[in-house]
Amino acid sequence: MGVNEVLQRIQGEYLEMPGLRLTAAQAQRLWGLDREVCQALLDALIDAKFLCRTRDGAFVRD
Repeated sequence: MGVNEVLQRIQGEYLEMPGLRLTAAQAQRLWGLDREVCQALLDALIDAKFLCRTRDGAFVRD
């Protein structure tokens, strides 16, 4: 799966499940990604204003 497909999958999961909140480790396990790739994708979604990070480190829909 390419980067764009993985980004679309992550966005789809957040859109399908309002209130979804995942830590980086949980996201990594859920989508079967290595730590660096997962963090880069989550950071990209934060930069795109799709996700934000809570004080406790969870990633939630912005």
